[in-house]
Amino acid sequence: MNGLERQRIDKWLFFARAVKSRSLAAKLVQAGHVRLNREKIDQAAQLVKPGDVLTMKLERGVVVWRILLPGTRRGPFPEARTLYEDLTSGAEPGA
Repeated sequence: MNGLERQRIDKWLFFARAVKSRSLAAKLVQAGHVRLNREKIDQAAQLVKPGDVLTMKLERGVVVWRILLPGTRRGPFPEARTLYEDLTSGAEPGA
């Protein structure tokens, strides 16, 4: 396992396009709106890895995502969408 497997959650959320900026990602985590594997977290430096499950309270509602890949950049939505699997109930399967 190399060091690229783990990534700061604020960076990952920004790359996955959950929020518009890395500072907003940090604020989301620090405000207690993110759970990592069902545990509430409040540190933007928290490391995440593929397989982790995030439950987040976003403007559009509560979403549940399983991390599939670490991000390398903030690319277009189709690229960002490959970083996670949406487990939110009611989400379209395979989308």
